[in-house]
Amino acid sequence: MIVIPAVDILDGNVVTLVGGKPGTEKVTLPNPRQVAEKWESEGAPMIHVVDLNAAMDRGDNFNAIASILANVKVPIQIGGGIRTTEKAETFLNLGASRVVVGTRAVRDPEWLEELAHSNRHKIVLALDLKNGKVQVKGWKESSSKSAKEILERTEGLPLAGVLYTNIDVEGRAAGIDAERLAEFKAICPHPIIASGGITTSDDLRKLEEMGIESAIVGLALYAGTIGTDVWRVKE
Repeated sequence: MIVIPAVDILDGNVVTLVGGKPGTEKVTLPNPRQVAEKWESEGAPMIHVVDLNAAMDRGDNFNAIASILANVKVPIQIGGGIRTTEKAETFLNLGASRVVVGTRAVRDPEWLEELAHSNRHKIVLALDLKNGKVQVKGWKESSSKSAKEILERTEGLPLAGVLYTNIDVEGRAAGIDAERLAEFKAICPHPIIASGGITTSDDLRKLEEMGIESAIVGLALYAGTIGTDVWRVKE
């Protein structure tokens, strides 16, 4: 299992939010490119970049992300407000190794199928759950579809993986909810990228023991409760 640092960008700054809510920043850092370069220099195997403005329909941080893609050499995974084929492929053409799609992919499974087949193993489906319900539009709305219904439609698609985020524990430094993750894993036909609540090395070991492929870590890395010596939990 690999550990991937999160670089979440809001209004041009790297932030960590509690439950994805603006105004709850626990960390705020300027210059996203420098932050990404720092993680690269410390050995990160991949970096997960999210445009929170685009996810919330509050503008975008395109130039900051383009700068990261132009200057950072490790693989970059981009998410946040990617709701058209043109935008997804723009990031891929700029050098992103993967793009993460959530809102439109949940609402328009035919679009997800077309995008996945056109960009094999470069598309990640994001399923963000709050109280067991899939959230869309920057976690501001609930989908009428269950995670199981959505995942059943993806059977056989050439996805790079499914990004599972437990919003109930996101940004709270309180540990993972292993029971809910195990329930999700039981219905997911793709490799899982886990996010939300990862606070200590013990959390990472639990994920590795569950067979999770990779984990995205934000606050714990910025706060130092997880060190950069654990990029690979198990070789």
